[in-house]
Amino acid sequence: MVNFTILAGGYTSFVASYLFNSDTSSLTLLNRSPTGANPSWITLHPTNKSILYATNEDPAGALQSFEVGAQGALIGPIGQASSDGDSPAFTAPLSTGQVAIMNYNSGNGVIIPTTTDPLHFGSGTPITFPFTGSHPHMAVQHGSEVFVPDLGADRIWRLVENGSPGNFKIQGQITQPLGSGPRHIAIRGNTLYTLHELSSTLTEQQIPAAPNGTSTITASFSILPPNPPPQADWHAGEILLTEASPQFNQPFIYASNRNTGPVVDPRGDAIAIFSVEPELKFVKHVYTGLQQIRGMMVGGPQNEFLVASGVAGDAGVIMLQRSKGGADLEIVASNTDIAQRSSFVWLD
Repeated sequence: MVNFTILAGGYTSFVASYLFNSDTSSLTLLNRSPTGANPSWITLHPTNKSILYATNEDPAGALQSFEVGAQGALIGPIGQASSDGDSPAFTAPLSTGQVAIMNYNSGNGVIIPTTTDPLHFGSGTPITFPFTGSHPHMAVQHGSEVFVPDLGADRIWRLVENGSPGNFKIQGQITQPLGSGPRHIAIRGNTLYTLHELSSTLTEQQIPAAPNGTSTITASFSILPPNPPPQADWHAGEILLTEASPQFNQPFIYASNRNTGPVVDPRGDAIAIFSVEPELKFVKHVYTGLQQIRGMMVGGPQNEFLVASGVAGDAGVIMLQRSKGGADLEIVASNTDIAQRSSFVWLD
């Protein structure tokens, strides 16, 4: 028997934990741990899986830290810091011991240093992105830089530390297609994969030289499924990049769609699958039964499973297994105890 514990954030006041048994293909709700309001995005410390960070996606946004106890139950919050903005939709810990948090509604973010340990926060200087209608959505560390895709500005901002922890500046940008709305990114070597919320496209390009170099988009694909329902209103969600392993002989990208229109596809929203080598190529769509998949995450010893949920409807949480070498997904378990979840982490 192989058991995996998974934590799930959402637009509630708790983080849920689930137990997935891969032998019996069962997904069981273990507990609900109280948090601040709307812990919509959760993430683990990069080297210590007993530490969890969560956003509070509220007008007075915040970052919280927790210890992870038995069966995924959270202890805390232990640390809390303001995000200095409105509705932080994403947080990411850096290898430097700092934690980035980006405010979707107020067009700013902050990178907060930790102090005596990774659970306690110092203070950082807010970073305001210089564009009217800015909506920063994610932060990804790349070397000494932090990349922030901004779906309101059609840019990926390049941040660098400015003299001391907690102080960052914008040193440049990577311009994206007008109106595309870059939401989330994945980086492989020097290749940048960008998922665009407004155009529902996946693009590939080389990371240009800092601070303001340019590079050509070498591939661009729609992630939308065919034959959508009438009045479908698409907004791309999450991008996951998996590397090759003994079980999967090539890397793949999985991108989620969100139909926010008034008519729901009875098959649910789809995950688009792309192979990466020798070139980026669309493989297929897999329908999930979920509505508006915002977050999903791969896990297992070789990332052989993918957990997902929607932020609308009542389909709960589903577990999919990667098959055909990663070129397909099959639903193997589901749990409807909680109707909607928005982000996930795997503890084991």
